[in-house]
Amino acid sequence: MPNPLSQVSLERLRQRTSVKWREFPDDVLPLWVAEMDVDPAEPIRRAIVDALDLGDTGYPAGTACQEALAAFAKQRWDWDLPVGRTALVSDVMLGAVELIKLVSGPCAPVIVSPPVYPPFYLFVRSTGRAVVEAPLRNGRLDLDVLERTFRHVKADRPVYLLCNPQNPTGTVHTAEELTALAGLAAHHGVRVIADEIHAPLVSGSTRFVPYLSVDPQGMSLMSASKGWNLAAMRVAVAISNTDELDRLPEEVSHGPSHFGAIAHAAAFREGGEWLDSLLQGLDENRKLLKDLLTEHLPEIGYEPSKATFLAWLDCRAVSDDPAAFFLERGRVALMSGAGFGSGGEGHARLNIGTSPEIVTEAVLRMAASR
Repeated sequence: MPNPLSQVSLERLRQRTSVKWREFPDDVLPLWVAEMDVDPAEPIRRAIVDALDLGDTGYPAGTACQEALAAFAKQRWDWDLPVGRTALVSDVMLGAVELIKLVSGPCAPVIVSPPVYPPFYLFVRSTGRAVVEAPLRNGRLDLDVLERTFRHVKADRPVYLLCNPQNPTGTVHTAEELTALAGLAAHHGVRVIADEIHAPLVSGSTRFVPYLSVDPQGMSLMSASKGWNLAAMRVAVAISNTDELDRLPEEVSHGPSHFGAIAHAAAFREGGEWLDSLLQGLDENRKLLKDLLTEHLPEIGYEPSKATFLAWLDCRAVSDDPAAFFLERGRVALMSGAGFGSGGEGHARLNIGTSPEIVTEAVLRMAASR
């Protein structure tokens, strides 16, 4: 199957009306927000067209989406996802907020490991809760810092919000790291909720470990949104190793989209070949980006990751605010590292979920802007 990242021209991309292609003027290359420059996988397109032809435009019902995810999880990760302990939610972050409210005390803080996805801060603080940082060390979980943080947080059932795989670094946490985290959480009375939205986007040479496979008290949120570029078709699956999801408020079930459930089920059930081609294309783009930066911008630090379609760039040798610098001088839009919490200063996130030609043009523009 052809590389999905090489199938859409820049001219056609600029006709799109999503935020990625409408936030900046047409002379800017947008490599900031986490949308990929791909067309939908054929099984997804067909499922949505069939639903429209049938007039199947009502409310979601049943567990087809969860069952498709369970089959995908068994095939890809050899994990038996507990379908009977799942719930559909509107998306991963709104689902995370509901799980936080479900399992923690009313004022309990939420612990995160920065640099991490900025909505971890935005959504948690919107609930009136404090965010406590336990920073990564060299892009990986720092178990010593986590132990100290868990020990010192005095609250009614605090939560640790885990990003697995990690955004923005692309780190894939190992079974040993996650098992150690689960042990620390159990010892200190901390509940772990894992954002695993990027789980399908782990390179084939690397093992993804679902957090629930190592923690009997764990909770997770999964979605096809990132793996198959389905942000417009909102749905996510909340998963628990306990029966606690039975206590979710009824209104939570009103958020998921029926089209979302249909599209995500088709992705998990029939989108594997398309995904494998995408993963190969992402591996090629990581190597391309590394080679281009080495040649044209050696002062920028970058190590290709094993997951996501995001690249975390250390630009401290170029600018304290590299996203603003490259936007103004090179007309390339990156995501500022400042919003990712501690460790994000002087960094920028670049989206490689696009064609090799656009990656190349972006780096050449960045190099010319110095």
